[in-house]
Amino acid sequence: MVAGFRAFFATFLVALATLITVPAAAGTLQCAPFARQVSGIDIHGNANSWWGQAEGRYDRGHEPRVGAVLAFAASRSMPVGHVAMVSKVVSDREVLLTHANWSYRGGIERDVRAIDVSANNDWTDVRVWYGPIGGLGLRSNPAKGFIYASAPKAAEPMPVRIASAETSGGAALRTAF
Repeated sequence: MVAGFRAFFATFLVALATLITVPAAAGTLQCAPFARQVSGIDIHGNANSWWGQAEGRYDRGHEPRVGAVLAFAASRSMPVGHVAMVSKVVSDREVLLTHANWSYRGGIERDVRAIDVSANNDWTDVRVWYGPIGGLGLRSNPAKGFIYASAPKAAEPMPVRIASAETSGGAALRTAF
């Protein structure tokens, strides 16, 4: 019986280690540098500033996509916000996140569940898996939306009307781009 328990416990520890990795480097790994590294979105500073910094540099929206960064807003429990990369879209209301410094100080969590609990289905209120309780967190967290790794699309050029030299008074116009 004791040998069976020890084998089970050893297997459990190995499985747990694959979900949570503590960085080998000194210091504590934070969510923003980790999200920047895994997503390729080159934004610096506290997580609560990412949404504003992304404006005009990266596409933003409220649809989950693999590789996008979910930007959480600052709140009383998260004064500097949080950022996490979407590793899988399960449905329009559920994703798997890969992020750092959420359940465990400096720890990395891969493919943890997050669900949209917002009234408007726009990912502005999110519940995230929390390791110490082994399930979704007890509270929801405010979010701004998703930052996509692509640059925003340029606006269509406006046509410019040029008067033809062959017409008098510009009656005939030619469109140029």
